[in-house]
Amino acid sequence: MAQQYQPGQRWISDSEAELGLGTVISQDGRLLTVVYPATGDTRQYALRSAPLTRVRFAPGDEITHFEGWKLTVREVETVDGLLVYHGLDEQNQAQTLPETQLSNFIQFRLASDRLFAGQIDPLNWFALRYHTLEHQSRVLQSSLWGLGGARAQPIAHQLHIAREVADRIAPRVLLADEVGLGKTIEAGLVIHRQLLTGRANRVLILVPENLQHQWLVEMRRRFNLQVALFDGERFAESDASNPFEDTQLALVSLEWLVRSEKAQDAAFAAGWDLMVVDEAHHLVWHPEKASPEYALVEQLAEVIPGVLLLTATPEQLGQDSHFARLRLLDPNRFHDLEAFRAESANYRPIAEAVQELLENGRLSPAAQATIGGFLGAEGEALIAAISDGDIDASGRLVRELLDRHGTGRVLFRNTRAAVQGFPERQLHPYPLPNPDLYMELPLGEQAELYPELSYQAQPDAGEERWWRFDPRVEWLIDTLKMLKKFKVLVICAHAETALDLEDALRVRSGIPATVFHEGMNILERDRAAAYFADEEFGAQVLICSEIGSEGRNFQFSHHLVLFDLPSHPDLLEQRIGRLDRIGQKHVIQLHVPYLENSAQERLFQWYHQALNAFLATCPTGNALQHQFGPRLLPLLEGGDDGEWQALVDEARAERERLEGELHSGRDRLLELNSGGAGEGVALVEAIEEQDDQYSLPIYMEELFDAFGIDSEDHSENALVLRPSEKMLDASFPLGDDEAVTVTYDRNQALAREDMQFLTWEHPMVQGGMDLVLAGSMGNTAVALIKNKALKPGTVLLELLFVSEVVAPRALQLGRFLPPVALRCLLDGNGNDLASKVAFDTLNDQLESVPRASANKFIQAQRDVLGPQINAAEAKVSPRHVERVEQAKHRLMAELDEELARMVALQAVNPSVRDSEIDALRHQREEGLACLDKAALRLEAIRVLVAG
Repeated sequence: MAQQYQPGQRWISDSEAELGLGTVISQDGRLLTVVYPATGDTRQYALRSAPLTRVRFAPGDEITHFEGWKLTVREVETVDGLLVYHGLDEQNQAQTLPETQLSNFIQFRLASDRLFAGQIDPLNWFALRYHTLEHQSRVLQSSLWGLGGARAQPIAHQLHIAREVADRIAPRVLLADEVGLGKTIEAGLVIHRQLLTGRANRVLILVPENLQHQWLVEMRRRFNLQVALFDGERFAESDASNPFEDTQLALVSLEWLVRSEKAQDAAFAAGWDLMVVDEAHHLVWHPEKASPEYALVEQLAEVIPGVLLLTATPEQLGQDSHFARLRLLDPNRFHDLEAFRAESANYRPIAEAVQELLENGRLSPAAQATIGGFLGAEGEALIAAISDGDIDASGRLVRELLDRHGTGRVLFRNTRAAVQGFPERQLHPYPLPNPDLYMELPLGEQAELYPELSYQAQPDAGEERWWRFDPRVEWLIDTLKMLKKFKVLVICAHAETALDLEDALRVRSGIPATVFHEGMNILERDRAAAYFADEEFGAQVLICSEIGSEGRNFQFSHHLVLFDLPSHPDLLEQRIGRLDRIGQKHVIQLHVPYLENSAQERLFQWYHQALNAFLATCPTGNALQHQFGPRLLPLLEGGDDGEWQALVDEARAERERLEGELHSGRDRLLELNSGGAGEGVALVEAIEEQDDQYSLPIYMEELFDAFGIDSEDHSENALVLRPSEKMLDASFPLGDDEAVTVTYDRNQALAREDMQFLTWEHPMVQGGMDLVLAGSMGNTAVALIKNKALKPGTVLLELLFVSEVVAPRALQLGRFLPPVALRCLLDGNGNDLASKVAFDTLNDQLESVPRASANKFIQAQRDVLGPQINAAEAKVSPRHVERVEQAKHRLMAELDEELARMVALQAVNPSVRDSEIDALRHQREEGLACLDKAALRLEAIRVLVAG
């Protein structure tokens, strides 16, 4: 058989027509490689099932050379498998145009081809296509795109940071919010928005090994991001030449990557757009020497354009450590530690002056002098305006200072004090007698802090289960009965303890409980969490092992039982943080039972009296544990009471000193920049308004109906979706072959993680829209129109054109010229009635026509309809030209303003990189060049006959 595909041939993708004209590059065994020069995409297809149509023009067609001149085809010949077109150019000169030299931007009139070939679709599909185009155009222009669809409470500072960072080209930023403020969500929002807008396509996420699972769950649960988890086993099993190139999003443990040189080589060669590093404060650097982890991240940061570092609050770590993070982001700017210290000292008075302005609404002479010295003449003018009572001048002054702040562009840090909206905490300690059976155990830390494990491990423990005599279990049952109207989260350090407690509750009380531990898979954990979340028939109690305090949000509960205490204050903070989050409506009740005269009692005193870790977050906990750990451990197991009390008092005094330093070092200027001064609040309001609209459920019902997906009520605000026997397309992204439960309600989605949260960004919604628009579904229809004002037999022609630009996604031209359906409704005299008759008004008057009758009618009218279709484009063209002009003006205005700001900023704030300014200039030039090639495409035709 002759080879079907040859290099140089031009084909179009049936499923991705928007890619423009493709060129066959190679055929290798069973794989075919096609490049689409218009968008810069490359696709590989299985040779036997490639969804491609050969582009073959006929005599009479007008075609375009890649240099822009046009040829009217007279004849077509085939030379060595390639088509060569002969005809006349615009000057009537004879020309030859090989298919290899065709313009990549040629559009195809597939709707008219299908109509005349008798391929006529059901009437409701045409309406679905129109509504899909409308919604797609709207969401692409939305300022909420990539921000509004996360399964998370919309929170002002998170949204502000996400938009500010994600809208940069190759952002290089340090996110250093205090614990509980949601750095992981901020990072997820940035990744999600960068992917959706095309600013990034490939993302590498580096995390400590123990956080891999948490990140995997967060990315899938909250953002529907399919992240590939890499370890030695997955890496070795991949048959790709570079396993990292198999995935768009790779989640990698930093420890493993440091150990595996082969994996490092692959990571360097994989071509990432963005690297995210969690717990970046663990990367150790000194001017003389860096740790292997730091050195690896530094080398990757040199070759990956965008870098996002997540770290603990900088002041906790000291200035040297903070400088070490900043030099990863911009080594040219942060190259000298001494210079950085001096510069930081200069910002302190500025931050204090801003604090004064915010608290008093005016500036003292000293503060005026400080700001004047920093901003020069511009600052003096603003200070004068503030003195004259200009309300807006304060805001402008703060914005100027923020823009020029040394780390204002690379560092974002929010504190609980600045953000507010956190609940109070109340502590309820319960000292209980230490049972004799525990007192007889051999000494050792395990035996003391978690005696039930040591007891159960004794060879002579026999039939006597620890939970039959441990007073904490009796206490727990009584407490749960007392709190029977409330959901209660119980956390203990070990899975064995959690499982035993579930047994104890079942055997001794009948209280409905469920358990959550690291031995369960994601599905089992989801079920347990959903059973706990269910208001009506769910469990009263969820018993978690330590891992249960990672990554999950149980803030519908406000009673937390700490059945035992963890060995580190950060873990304690993590446990309390499951309930103590922004948006928690109730005071958090902490119930802490402990055994008297044991390590448990002393650990309770350490956390409560020395660290104050129950009643407030403890930013200094890690440092204090480090400093006092060597003395703390032996004293927990026993030792003199006086010595113990002295240690507690000394640690308390040190904590108070450190907290005082942290508070006085709070940089209000930085916090303002990170909080977004009102911008975040506006985003929250916009998302809440979007959540209240019904357009998505209405559209999805239309989509489900067309594709044969059954939907039935599950419960209030929730539906169950199932494929019906008449399902149209097996590739519809339902997410499950059997059934899937969905909700459009954000609060329901936050409480019930087992339900899919449908938003305009959800893969099911986006995938469904792609299926409609990528193929020919609904691009032809014939209908009977019932309207007494029309004479029977009158023919109306309704055409949808798409005004669009084909360009690389990274240019983001969809923001300026989103694909829009331009509608034209022609009567027999060639008048366009579209502006007088709305689409939905017309649609309600239509009735279906059997396909065979419709086809007969079209064939009879072919000679009339052909010229009308050509005339319609001329009617719509002026609207398209106007859109393109407006898009060019908007692009120039936005990018010129941003360029001017960046150039001015670079003069005073060296953290603005040359590469950012160059990228903006490039984006402007490329964008304008692509907009010049924007075109009208005939998208769909509907023929209406008055009955």
